[in-house]
This record gives sequence, structure tokens and C-alpha cells, in this order.
Amino acid sequence: MRTNIVLDDRLVERAQKLTGIKTKREVVHEALRVLILLCEQAEVRSLRGKLRWDGDLDEQRRVRAANS
Repeated sequence: MRTNIVLDDRLVERAQKLTGIKTKREVVHEALRVLILLCEQAEVRSLRGKLRWDGDLDEQRRVRAANS
């Protein structure tokens, strides 16, 4: 999608300096990827303590140890 946006030059320069990303376009793409990742992680974290797990952790550890 092509669009024109006004960016805060100081934010872009800071992001470029911190990440080593050379172009404004890549800075924006990386910012969008990170924003999506953080939102997805928040969704997963919101499930903490809400899911029930029925399993045998000791058994899983024994199987993993036997296979390595």
C-alpha cells in the first residue's frame, strides 16, 4: 500500500541510530512488525492462568532426556 505520512524526524533518526536501519521506509516497516509482535504477545499473556493443562511434566522430561 502506498501512502504519504508525516513522520517525526527526531523519532525516525533515533530509531535509525538505535537499529542501524538506513531508510525511513524500513524503519516504519520494522516499527509495524514490532507493534504487531507486542500486541500478539499481550494477547497470549492475557491467557496466563486461564488455560488448564493436563499432562505429566516429569514424563515429558524423561522422554526428552531419552531422545537426546
